[in-house]
Amino acid sequence: MSEKTYPIDAMLNDVAEKKCPILHAMDVIGSKYKLPLMWYLHEKERTRFNELKRRIPSISNIMLAKSLREMEADGLVTRCELVSEPPKVVEYSLTPLGKELIPALNELYAWGQKVLARKNS
Repeated sequence: MSEKTYPIDAMLNDVAEKKCPILHAMDVIGSKYKLPLMWYLHEKERTRFNELKRRIPSISNIMLAKSLREMEADGLVTRCELVSEPPKVVEYSLTPLGKELIPALNELYAWGQKVLARKNS
């Protein structure tokens, strides 16, 4: 399998201006909780807010809501409010754009395993 490489734009003098695609991607998914949220969302077709909260005990309700709102605004997650009696039921799922990231997350996971193994040996 040949590895695909991406050219570095020699004209890109200031990567901090968010013109760099890698930095932009990290802006979108790089917060502490977004990658774990994406991983848990990919396990099921739809996941409820409280279920995500249970999966990440260290996250506050405010941070969970903020992360999900940002992911929804970036087109990675859809929010579905189910019509029911109170309490309101809200489910989240990955969009096709969000699902495109799963292979990259798998590769990042494998890379992280290698780095951890080397660090621990």
